[in-house]
Amino acid sequence: MKHIILFFAILTTLTTYSQTDLQQVELEDFTLRNTFYQKDIKDIHSLNDGQYYTVLENGQQIVKYSYKTGEKIEVVFDVNAELLQDARLRSISGYAFSNDEKLILVYTNKKQIYRRSYTAEYWVYNIRRKRIEAVEPGKRQQMATFSPDGNRIAFARDNNLYLKDLRFGTILQITDDGERNKIINGIPDWVYEEEFEFNKAFEWSPDGQFLAYIKFDESDVKEYSFPVYKGSHPSHDENELYPGQYVYKYPKTGEKNSVVSVHVYNTSNRVTHEMKVTDEKDIYFPRIRWTATSEYLAVLKLNRHQNELELYLANPKSGVCRMIMKDTNDRYIDEINLDYLSFLPDNEHFVFVSEKDGWNHLYLYRNDGTEVRKLTNGKWDLTKYYGFDSKRNLFYYQAAAVSPLQREVYAVDIKAKKVIPVAVQKGTNSADFSADFSYFIKKFSSAQTPRIVSVCDYKGSELRALEDNKALVNRLKKYQTSSKEFFSFKTTEGVSLNGWMIKPVNFDPNVKYPVLMIQYSGPGSQEVLDQWEFGWEQYLTSQGYLVACVDGRGTGARGEEFKKCTYLNLGKLESMDQIEAAKYVGSLPYTDPAKIGIWGWSYGGFMSALCMSRESGVYRMGIAVAPVTHYKFYDSIYTERFMRTYGENPNGFDNNSPLMLADKLEGDLLICHGTADDNVHYQNTIEYAEALVQANKQFEMQVYNNRNHSIYGGNTRNHLYHRMFNFMERTLK
Repeated sequence: MKHIILFFAILTTLTTYSQTDLQQVELEDFTLRNTFYQKDIKDIHSLNDGQYYTVLENGQQIVKYSYKTGEKIEVVFDVNAELLQDARLRSISGYAFSNDEKLILVYTNKKQIYRRSYTAEYWVYNIRRKRIEAVEPGKRQQMATFSPDGNRIAFARDNNLYLKDLRFGTILQITDDGERNKIINGIPDWVYEEEFEFNKAFEWSPDGQFLAYIKFDESDVKEYSFPVYKGSHPSHDENELYPGQYVYKYPKTGEKNSVVSVHVYNTSNRVTHEMKVTDEKDIYFPRIRWTATSEYLAVLKLNRHQNELELYLANPKSGVCRMIMKDTNDRYIDEINLDYLSFLPDNEHFVFVSEKDGWNHLYLYRNDGTEVRKLTNGKWDLTKYYGFDSKRNLFYYQAAAVSPLQREVYAVDIKAKKVIPVAVQKGTNSADFSADFSYFIKKFSSAQTPRIVSVCDYKGSELRALEDNKALVNRLKKYQTSSKEFFSFKTTEGVSLNGWMIKPVNFDPNVKYPVLMIQYSGPGSQEVLDQWEFGWEQYLTSQGYLVACVDGRGTGARGEEFKKCTYLNLGKLESMDQIEAAKYVGSLPYTDPAKIGIWGWSYGGFMSALCMSRESGVYRMGIAVAPVTHYKFYDSIYTERFMRTYGENPNGFDNNSPLMLADKLEGDLLICHGTADDNVHYQNTIEYAEALVQANKQFEMQVYNNRNHSIYGGNTRNHLYHRMFNFMERTLK
């Protein structure tokens, strides 16, 4: 209730200012200054007893707090301590405790590789002795991880796996065939990292006797390369006269993937066994997980079409495997559920999330694969599984149970008879539970309320606020801003779609405003959600634009049929819905139907270009940032999940491709792309540009040197948004 009061207090305060007293939002507020950044509490780590947690503060200190009282107990680790200065540590990027919480593994000098992967310098800090040592002095590692007993650390370096024994200071190399662009041990290849969304492919067994890992043989995967120029931020001085080349393995749709295998290293006898899951080569192993004991390793196997998921239990000593569960789907298995496979402490049960009844729900199984019961039920989607409280026999989860626009946190008992609302405030709620589930850190926001971070007990009773973003709330009082308004409408096909709009500041219902439609539209995504967002759309409203966003078919939290109806035809129904959305918004009395534009990034860029070739006279202009222009250019896992291969589905690819529809383009188009985009290759834009030229279609293009899919670094992001805004001013007003 107090959050609602706070919002009305904001509105009341705003009305006391005259419009001339208020500042105008500037584009640099978003591109350079982060003026409206909402604070958060990150890097929260619950300690074993569930009564205390630690937080990394300013990259300098790991501080211990009490859940119950909020009291600051102690500084567990301080970069500014004399011994750490001797180690030349200036800050740390992250940390992990050993299981007995006597040691801390910290890492610094993090260098990003791709979206989730990075190398760093890892250090081990002994809390009692206040002593620190490098895992490998002068070298960088990937994903260093304590063994369960805290005596060893497993890590990857240069595509191989190593073990460091902290008792003796020795390092043992446990694989020796790792080689760039050929063999990777324990770290996913590019396409697994990007599309199965993980960055570590090795796992300690619960007793520490075994280290299981996935080996990726990408020898037969074709290479993709792009030039690297001198540039700046960073500068590659060696390429000043002759550009360099970045070469890596990238499997495109229908091409060969890495051949993957699962192995277990026995630390006692130093013998490695391959787990005999299957003789098939053209498959995926998207996850490995140990059961509650070290008796079995669980291996998830997915076929190339990604519509058959099998769960195997592997004997780590013999490599013998047996399948215990199979989940099939007429279209595809959603990868977001892979992480939710979890074995219960009784070593007799596991839980898994499936869409097998048409909605995303949690199921309880015995370890022999027999389904016990469906734990959650209803015509709504479970959106996150948080874990099992063995003391109270409760499963905690997040769901869109009230509305697709909201998120709540609930608990359900093991008999599936009682559902307990835990955090259900109107808006978006999420939770980070303590180790014993006695407490959780709740994060809440809504379209009107910036993020509020608070500590709650397991029932959901709020104990205290950790961050209320009051400084941001007070700052907003000084600016001219507009509120987000939610709406829904029915298309001519009778499909109900949800959207939001932000009207121009000083809105006059008698004026007809130009409109920019913002969207992403990708499978399972969601842009229309009741949560706090304050981006460049606020600048656009200050410049006289109405901004709107609609989630069309294919987006998430509305059940399997709504999400998967785009299967085999990515872009078809989504573009139809964005065209209908533009027509609906253009029919409103305060919008100008002749001045509607569309903007999007990545999948949203694909949609922007596609919509402008679908139906003339709807979109006057469009901006496509880093767009896919034909899915034959994109990676195997993502594309085949939704489209299968080009050979299997040529019409689905071609009929919904901006590249193939270049001659149908109508309106003003700006394309922006980074030359070093490892995800959506610059090739997409270059080939599309050529098709537009040959079709005699005029367009504008902005290229960013050495920039990846996110297009940032130095002044780059600021330049990009000014470029887009200036294009809008010339073509939409």
